[in-house]
Amino acid sequence: MQLFYAPRIEHGFAHLEEEEGRHLLTVLRHKVGDRLQVTDGLGNMYEGEIAEASKRGVSIHLLTTTAVPPERPGRLHLAIAPTKQMERLEWCLEKATEIGVDDITLLQCHHSERTTVRLDRLEKVLVSAMKQSLRAWLPQLHGLLPFRSFVTAATEAQKRIAWCADSPLPHLKTTLVPDQSTLILIGPEGDFSPEEVALAQQHGFVGVGLGTARLRTETAGLLAVTVFNLI
Repeated sequence: MQLFYAPRIEHGFAHLEEEEGRHLLTVLRHKVGDRLQVTDGLGNMYEGEIAEASKRGVSIHLLTTTAVPPERPGRLHLAIAPTKQMERLEWCLEKATEIGVDDITLLQCHHSERTTVRLDRLEKVLVSAMKQSLRAWLPQLHGLLPFRSFVTAATEAQKRIAWCADSPLPHLKTTLVPDQSTLILIGPEGDFSPEEVALAQQHGFVGVGLGTARLRTETAGLLAVTVFNLI
């Protein structure tokens, strides 16, 4: 089954955005009358029939609606510093979406190697991963946010900061309680600064490790998402 994304649902019709509609018509060769599966990224799956297909746009008449509940009561929020090479960050967010994450925030840290990101490009990565994994929920993407303002405003029940301490830290998996909203911070290649770690701890973040190996930023982020989904 192929899944299409339609963020605009109005009066019983789903309206595909230009790029999605062009792919449907010119690459997949769909036509009026064909039946499709559609999601709005907000937890709803639809089955519909193409009612209009032209250069002006593609509209799908919705025939059935299925509400898909979240996979777990507790939301997962991954806050991660962008990597210098955007391809590595895109890979991480793609796989995190396939595994299961609810919110993603991009952090601006003291040792960050990148100060700008193209959120529109990352959004396309998330949409593609959602469709590939047949999910009805699109992760919410936030950023780029300064570390200080972000951690001081965090309200999740479980707050964790993964960093390379001089002495071993408890592994993330041993500190998490299932079904609670959770925020996990992943730093840049140069790690969080001591001041950032201290600030996070002052605001209720618990320091955790992700194993004995030193991981790249994107690997650490993906491992954190996987651990959360396995508890």
